[in-house]
Amino acid sequence: MSVVEIYTDGACRGNPGPGGWAATLQVGEHLREISGAEAQTTNNRMELTAVIRALEALKRPVKARIHTDSEYVRRGITEWLPSWKRRDWRTADKKPVKNRDLWERLDGLAASHEIEWRWVPGHAGVPGNERVDRLATAAIDTLVG
Repeated sequence: MSVVEIYTDGACRGNPGPGGWAATLQVGEHLREISGAEAQTTNNRMELTAVIRALEALKRPVKARIHTDSEYVRRGITEWLPSWKRRDWRTADKKPVKNRDLWERLDGLAASHEIEWRWVPGHAGVPGNERVDRLATAAIDTLVG
């Protein structure tokens, strides 16, 4: 089975403020780009939305390698999520988990796939990451001109 290479990014002008998300999905030579925007959001919500939308775009269970420049996303899904669920969606200091609605969606979607989560440095010349950064920023421009 081929691996779907997925790059995701979220962006926000102001935090909160208008935000955009983007993802690329590639298998071999086939590349799909998706993006969108929200008028009032946060950067973390856009980072999560990018991954969620990428997984929603998949037509069947796959092996995927998700590249994100968000430690919040990568560590959240690989380290923190099991503890949050055990503590009834509370953090270690007993506060409600922020963006629980998106974490629950991501958790459900990720369960259908075999995913390798990779962190990549943002704004460091990684071509896939640079592309989704441009797409997410362009998505914001559709809202604010």
